[in-house]
Amino acid sequence: MDNRVYNFSAGPATLPLPVLERVQRELINHEGHGMSVMEMSHRSPMYEEIINGAESQLRKLMNISDEYSVLFLQGGASMQFAMVPLNLKKNGKADYINTGMWSKKSIAQAKKMLDINIVATSEDKTFNYVPSIDKTKLDKDADYLHFTINNTIYGTRFTSIPDSGNVPLITDASSHILSEKINVNDFGIIYAGAQKNVGPSGLTIVIIRKDLIGNAGDDVPIMLNYKTYDDAGSMYNTPPTFSIYVAKLVFDWLNENGGVSIMQKINEEKAGLLYDFIDNSNLFTGTARKEDRSLMCVPFLLPTQELISEFLKQTQSKGMVNLKGHRSVGGMRACIYNAMPMDGVKALVNFMKEFELQNR
Repeated sequence: MDNRVYNFSAGPATLPLPVLERVQRELINHEGHGMSVMEMSHRSPMYEEIINGAESQLRKLMNISDEYSVLFLQGGASMQFAMVPLNLKKNGKADYINTGMWSKKSIAQAKKMLDINIVATSEDKTFNYVPSIDKTKLDKDADYLHFTINNTIYGTRFTSIPDSGNVPLITDASSHILSEKINVNDFGIIYAGAQKNVGPSGLTIVIIRKDLIGNAGDDVPIMLNYKTYDDAGSMYNTPPTFSIYVAKLVFDWLNENGGVSIMQKINEEKAGLLYDFIDNSNLFTGTARKEDRSLMCVPFLLPTQELISEFLKQTQSKGMVNLKGHRSVGGMRACIYNAMPMDGVKALVNFMKEFELQNR
């Protein structure tokens, strides 16, 4: 479509055009049912087919075994900052790795319920790297070890998974899920807000090992207990039906296009194109340590605020939007999630080349 922009937003983020076109076709009358998915009862056989299909497709994409439950929840990843400690509290203490704003928020929430041990942090350098983990600092009696696998704001990611031993490993994968292959069996819980790589806002995915369900205390509210949703097939109350429907279409799209392994190769190519230009530029500079760079979120800087403002003004006029960096980093940030086409990254890099020639 000629009037579509390249949307580099951190989230809600761009969605695959074939998915949007299918949603458009089915918006009023879904598969001959005479109604929109937005109008369907979540208890109807029509909708059960959608939600069950979404789970099946996600299990295929991530090779999720029967030892894990897949839950479709609400409340965003931020709700998980509370649900994790509420449901996993046993010895009353947990280990956390601090790599940015979202891990800081998860730590602040967990501190209300547990004794928290910060085993590693990169706050000393404005979170521009992933810290190494000193295993001697890990508590073998901790209820879990929590980390954020990709840091949207600061453009870093864990390229290797922390070894937590027998302690359940928990990750916030909101800006990472489905972007590259991971071994689900390494984790106790993987949770992710959908609005970056999966679908519209309003949906949160929780992949949880079944032995971690059902351990919440009697004082934990029903709506914050994983068992509530596991027992009810994610439909204790009305789930985010439309967001789950779009997520299923995204999962279908990913499977039709080769799955996560193919998507990872494409993501590596997209990120490589952008990073290669930044590394060889005399005007633009990256912010994240090279060995810790995210494939999904690329922050970069210009020497002056005047140049930054001019760059953002010109990219906006050329149909490249939402490139303004987060206030804690400044500059620009290009989020190039799965649905960002290679042509979008090429258009950005080509403009950056032109901008550098104009301002050298």
